[in-house]
Amino acid sequence: MTEAHGSRDDLRIGLVGYGGAGRGIHARLLREAGMAVHDVVVRDPARRAAAAADWPGAGLHDSLERMLDAAALDLVVVASPSGLHEQHAATIVAAGVPLVLDKPIARTADAARSVVESAEAAAVPLTVFQNRRWDPEQLTLASVLPRLGRVHRFERRWERWRPVPQERWKENDLDGGGLLLDLGPHLVDSATQLFGPVVSVYAELRALTTPTEDDVFLSLRHEPSGTGEGTDGVVSHLWAGSLVGAPGPRTRVLGDQGAFLVTSFESDASPFERLDAAAPEGHLGWIATGRELEPVLQAPGGHADFYRAVARWLTEDGPVPVDPWDAVRTARVLDAARESASTGARIHV
Repeated sequence: MTEAHGSRDDLRIGLVGYGGAGRGIHARLLREAGMAVHDVVVRDPARRAAAAADWPGAGLHDSLERMLDAAALDLVVVASPSGLHEQHAATIVAAGVPLVLDKPIARTADAARSVVESAEAAAVPLTVFQNRRWDPEQLTLASVLPRLGRVHRFERRWERWRPVPQERWKENDLDGGGLLLDLGPHLVDSATQLFGPVVSVYAELRALTTPTEDDVFLSLRHEPSGTGEGTDGVVSHLWAGSLVGAPGPRTRVLGDQGAFLVTSFESDASPFERLDAAAPEGHLGWIATGRELEPVLQAPGGHADFYRAVARWLTEDGPVPVDPWDAVRTARVLDAARESASTGARIHV
């Protein structure tokens, strides 16, 4: 394993994939965090040209193996299609290089556990790209939870109106595509970070316009804390859908002293967006009690903070940004969701 340099500016970073995730998310956030991409695995000519323009002087490679042979790297970021994550992780672990693995880290819980165990056995640092933990909405919700009293229900929707599917692997790949594996890890991780472990799952999964799931509903029952206070008995209802002409409120959290409401999300079209337009500048969401609405000040933070945490993890012996075992626990929930959708039963996790 290469020895990491002393600051985030010095870290030599390799990026696997330069499509919507690699360029559109990871490369953008790395730059925002003050970090640079030194090598890229990219084969498509247009994407190679984009990588060369974005990162002048970066090495461009046709395969992960060639990149690892050619470059001495401090970190590899895996932004390849989900069906390749397990294979790519194994290759990087064998090379002894720390890695950020995009979610899901594998298609099943057994495979995810194998990825994490292999990294631990080889003493290779591994973390998972759960950037939504640093989402301003998630941070704002965490800050207002005490005001809601005893929370009994958490709802989050990731819905969009896309009647004509995009021509990309996420919509069409039967081996790693679909909304359950694409958005499910974010939705489940958000719920468990706020309300703790999941004890049972009920799910409905359908493929309406694509070969893979594009209509997802999950009902999660969380483990009671046993304190008699706060968030005992929380039930999470989570939706992801592409054929939703009227997306519901993005987030609704119900407690015995009020509710937290976020009506729209990242400029996606919604009949509720007019309400968010009325919020004062610098606010995100509302505390609601019946007809009464109080705007909530947005908590500081953003997705680039994930990579700032990665830099501290590698150069300052900081904590791991995301415990990879969290991804295994999330994968167990998603496996249970598939079983529930197949049988119609609520599945114990």
